[in-house]
Amino acid sequence: MAELTTNTRQPRVDMTPMVDLGFLLITFFVFTTTFTSNRMMTLYVPDKTNEPGPLIKYQNTLTLILGKDNRIFWHQKGPKDLNPSLLTETSYGTTLSKLILEKRKHAENIKNFTVIIRPTDESVYKNTVDVLDEMKITNQLLYVLTDISAKEVEVYQSKVKYQSKVKL
Repeated sequence: MAELTTNTRQPRVDMTPMVDLGFLLITFFVFTTTFTSNRMMTLYVPDKTNEPGPLIKYQNTLTLILGKDNRIFWHQKGPKDLNPSLLTETSYGTTLSKLILEKRKHAENIKNFTVIIRPTDESVYKNTVDVLDEMKITNQLLYVLTDISAKEVEVYQSKVKYQSKVKL
């Protein structure tokens, strides 16, 4: 029997129109997609002048100390009068919002009520952002983000040490 050889070519699909369609789809989705914009919080910083700012009384402030393990403490005393019993622990979220609103409502001068935010070396960045968010939520216009004083570190550490002993 004789062998038949055929010169039939294998069918081939032309992909050129598919490439055009792919580029059209990519172009369509790029132009119709809305990109998310960066969400930033405005941080108001005073101008550097040689003029002294207004004198703020400690009764008209709320000092927040951000500690480790997502803990936050507050007080309304000066460094000389501060002791561990005056350092009160609170929590983030609505509890902190209520605290800020309550202290502002009972302040001597509501227009000059200031929140002082003092993160410790043990606190995390997220806690600072959470407190700054609370300033925005409660419409607290006067707030300061500053370093914690040596006296406050001492009082904070003794408070945390005392509470860890009590829990044991």
